[in-house]
Amino acid sequence: MISLEASDNEETIQMTELENTIFDAAAFLGEAGPGRRIVKLKPKEAFFSQGNPADSVFYLQKGRARVTVISDKGKEATITLLSAGEFLGEESIAGSAGLRLVTATAITACTALQIERAEMIRVMHEEHAFSDVFVKFLLARSMRTQADLVDQLFNSSEKRLARILLLMAEFGKPGEPETLIPSITQETLADMIGTTRSRVSFFMNRFRKLGFIAYNGRIRVHKSLLNVILHDKLPEQNAEKPPIIEVPQGRSRPV
Repeated sequence: MISLEASDNEETIQMTELENTIFDAAAFLGEAGPGRRIVKLKPKEAFFSQGNPADSVFYLQKGRARVTVISDKGKEATITLLSAGEFLGEESIAGSAGLRLVTATAITACTALQIERAEMIRVMHEEHAFSDVFVKFLLARSMRTQADLVDQLFNSSEKRLARILLLMAEFGKPGEPETLIPSITQETLADMIGTTRSRVSFFMNRFRKLGFIAYNGRIRVHKSLLNVILHDKLPEQNAEKPPIIEVPQGRSRPV
């Protein structure tokens, strides 16, 4: 006959062993181990380039990164900007290993966990806690891509610029926003919103005059920039040229 005390002890041991084997996704993504290593990049250094073998996934622990693509004619376009807590190169686990479709470059000094493709696939299959983290990231990325498309199709270039600046400042994320955004050129902003550098310069100057941003080498985004997104018209609206009224022939112009 087994005593109740012995049974309780066995159950306690089993529960302790189970707790010790619970997978910690945060710890996995925070440190090196089998099939994964910590890498550090300087600004403008590439995680990977378009056409490289797609053999690993990166988890950005610190810093900001930029994802770009180059057309056959050599024109470069910025697809998105990434911040800490996001993955890069996730396409490497889709189907058989192929080539990188994009280039990922550090905007600021970055620290990332590089996970080999085989290890990434293994942990996704075996550890549901990690799969949950990765699926949430993929859904958030998909929603962001859809929002970018809607923004590109229906919003003015002024609103698109305001949205990009607010996203870079991380407005809407938990915690205090990073109002001082990483260094970025007007050419890059123009690529991201589908307009010219001169238009970006025009809007940036306008935002600064209205007190929505401030910049002296680095751009500081104020919460008031949300007004550009929330309202169709702004005070002293001058984003568009006034209509030109044609004077009928034979009628003199007023002096």
